[in-house]
Amino acid sequence: MGMNLQSAAATHRVAATGQCLRSTLLCRLSLAILATLAAGGNAAAQEVVVRWGDVVPATHPSAQMIERVAADVKAKSGGRIVIQPYPGGQLGSSRDMIEAVANGTQQIVTEGAANFGAWVPSIGIVESPYVWRDADHLVKAMAGPVGKDMNTELVAKRGMRILGTTYYGTRHLTTTNKSVKVPADLVGFKLRVPENDVFKAMAEAWGAKPTPMNFGELYLALKQGVVDGQENPLPTIKAGKFDEVQKYLVLTGHIITPRLIVMNENFWKGLKPADQKIVSDAVDAGITWQNAELIKQEKELLDTFKAAGVTIVAVDIEAFRKPVVGAVLAKFESKWGKGTYEKLQAIK
Repeated sequence: MGMNLQSAAATHRVAATGQCLRSTLLCRLSLAILATLAAGGNAAAQEVVVRWGDVVPATHPSAQMIERVAADVKAKSGGRIVIQPYPGGQLGSSRDMIEAVANGTQQIVTEGAANFGAWVPSIGIVESPYVWRDADHLVKAMAGPVGKDMNTELVAKRGMRILGTTYYGTRHLTTTNKSVKVPADLVGFKLRVPENDVFKAMAEAWGAKPTPMNFGELYLALKQGVVDGQENPLPTIKAGKFDEVQKYLVLTGHIITPRLIVMNENFWKGLKPADQKIVSDAVDAGITWQNAELIKQEKELLDTFKAAGVTIVAVDIEAFRKPVVGAVLAKFESKWGKGTYEKLQAIK
């Protein structure tokens, strides 16, 4: 469209020159039209389109955050930067979207930190079981040297930049028809986990059979008994409507999940510094809203699930923590870096 406008402007310029010799008024009118056409062409050429994908449903705060960031960026850029939200896995699975951002066919993805471990193994530790005390501990660590080092490595190895880290919630187990009270109750249990090795190792440490599966397939898999249960934060359980097909909620609190907002590095570098600031500031504001909304929902959802007929099972968290931390740390410490787990634990 920009090339058509510029061509029209050039044609009009030639005609306008001849007319100007005969009529000053016509000359002024022609030049005004020329300026308008040129401005329109420049505006069209400057528009920046950003495709931002997420696997969670549009009703989840993580997806709603994208809408808020998009509105903020549009307003502050005068409509030049258009962020297009694609929730609910519209652009593919977690792995599909991460690959697309790395390759530059998609600009932004929000995904669990451990899913980037294939390229930067040390990142996997931030989504490992029982590494964080609470959400503040997580946010502080990722805003400090540890998070900055991981970003530097992700940029260097895969051409992706971490724009921010969100609190996704504290993960718990749900089961279709079994009341789990101790890890021994999970022996042989088909537990759906995200498609990464850290979650698989955690399930195996409990004696369960890890069943990696794309999030978009999970509701039907639970309903049809393909898997016996799943694990996710409370807001995700609600957004995915898993409470409709799960009878028990087991409060294991096994992972405080960080999700990363990641952009293609070449795309980021192609933005003007002023536009980088517009995007960065909007993402920071969006994360602040999302984190507060998730914490609010977590406080309210236990009562919501009880009212829906879900049985809440309180357990001895130490009984679930002990077998997992030792097994997972032993398996991944060489990838994460010796002493990294202890370094994170020491952050106050």
